[in-house]
Amino acid sequence: MDAKHDEVKQIASQLLAGMLANPHIYPNISDEGGRGQLEQNLIVVALEMAESLIEHVESKHQH
Repeated sequence: MDAKHDEVKQIASQLLAGMLANPHIYPNISDEGGRGQLEQNLIVVALEMAESLIEHVESKHQH
């Protein structure tokens, strides 16, 4: 399970970087830096997206 955890972290990091680079999603850095509410919400979304992508790929490989 450690490899899957690392994979989730890697994919989430890439997704988060893409979201942070998109000015339509993330127009300004909050006053709290990376610990602000908007940043925390983006981190949660990136993790959920990474987990969903992994589950989708795994289900495709099982069929």
